[in-house]
Amino acid sequence: MLIQGSRQRSLVKQFETFVGRSGVVWTPEELLVFECDGLTSYRQKPAIAVLPKTTEELAQVVLLCHREGIAFVARGSGTGLSGGALPTENCVLIVTSRMNRILKVDLENQRVVVQPGVINNWVTQAVSGAGFYYAPDPSSQIICSVGGNVAENSGGVHCLKYGVTTNHVLGLKVVLPDGEIVDFGGQVPEMPGYDLTGLFVGSEGTLGIATEVTLRILKSAEAIRVLLADFATIDEAGAAVSAIIGAGIIPAGMEIMDNLSINAVEDVVNSGCYPRDAGAILLVEVDGRRVEVEQDAARVEALCRQCGARNLRSAEDLQERLKLWKGRKAAFAAMGQRAPNYYVQDGVIPRTKLQFVLREVERLGKKHGYPVANVFHAGDGNLHPLILYNGNIPGELEKVEALGGEILKLCVQVGGSISGEHGIGAEKRCYMGEMFTPADLETMQWVRQVFNPKELANPGKLFPTPRTCGEGANSHALKAFEGIENF
Repeated sequence: MLIQGSRQRSLVKQFETFVGRSGVVWTPEELLVFECDGLTSYRQKPAIAVLPKTTEELAQVVLLCHREGIAFVARGSGTGLSGGALPTENCVLIVTSRMNRILKVDLENQRVVVQPGVINNWVTQAVSGAGFYYAPDPSSQIICSVGGNVAENSGGVHCLKYGVTTNHVLGLKVVLPDGEIVDFGGQVPEMPGYDLTGLFVGSEGTLGIATEVTLRILKSAEAIRVLLADFATIDEAGAAVSAIIGAGIIPAGMEIMDNLSINAVEDVVNSGCYPRDAGAILLVEVDGRRVEVEQDAARVEALCRQCGARNLRSAEDLQERLKLWKGRKAAFAAMGQRAPNYYVQDGVIPRTKLQFVLREVERLGKKHGYPVANVFHAGDGNLHPLILYNGNIPGELEKVEALGGEILKLCVQVGGSISGEHGIGAEKRCYMGEMFTPADLETMQWVRQVFNPKELANPGKLFPTPRTCGEGANSHALKAFEGIENF
């Protein structure tokens, strides 16, 4: 049943009793701001958007959706890049941006409890004065929310050494798709019983909505040093990555940018740090005890020179370190100066395949006729190729999506994954069958059915269906879906 006319007005009034008039958005003009997430090429307005402030308010909203059989989608800051927070047709969008309080800071036990709308960087700001920080740091950390990080299991520059979001979430308060409020995990790293916290992190809103998150914070390192090495070719930079890891050094972060990315960044940031004629730059951050940092930095420098580094620059002062990182953090935004649109992928490959895959990505870009900028987490092989195109030209998006699909298939073929931190969402669901067997997909569907039997929570995401991917696409994956659908 469509949510319009008298039914829409009735639902709006009921939602207003839960969250107040200011917490419900329903006019077509106001809903425009919620029609997409960071993947702006996919758009769909929700029927109603509701903005609760507490767990109890959110639970009432979900319970009403459950009773009325209305699909709902959770949204945080809307910075996701896979269409995970894309509204589905005729749905209620539950926006957690007003749930933005840091509820508890426990420095003695290195714990922080936050609501899902808290911005990632706020957590570090809240504890940095006492010498602590929150490790997962997506490039969008100044605007992305913790709830979204939990949903997508986000990573960031420092995930190589310190892990992604799931490694730093100890407990969750969750509203299940039927409106029930439950607690997963706790205050310690290992709780008895099933690891429901680990199951929930990365489930992309298909198992419920987190309303409180208990995070693990870390003590700031005694010393931190960032090294920037530039190379004539991206192959040499890739070889340096393998050499560093092969030597037993685990940097806090290790990033590569190619020539196209370097020049795009310098056009915008104008830092003067990135040589415009370099084929690639490699950023390496080492941290720990001062003596350890000095030793590791010296070894990294030597390995980079052995692999062909032309120049090396080192920074230990905070402001100098931030200056070296600034261009990398601004890389995605800088692409707006190079093309009207870009389409970013998120595949993962073994480090040993880095040089081969980068050459193949370049070949595929030339084959399809699109420039591809490479900016990525080199240490853990998480690639972010940015395909530049003009979305105003009819048919361009479809061609770019096809190129992106070939890149994802390439990642799987060399033993990698179709996503490292952006999630599957609406964008990559049709490629799940490239990576998982029918038995794998069927098992995932059974788990989802336990939590979300009516498929009201973020429907149509993660898994391929005949409607979203076509009858012929990944036929074995679709059979797995149809089998569980008939349960």
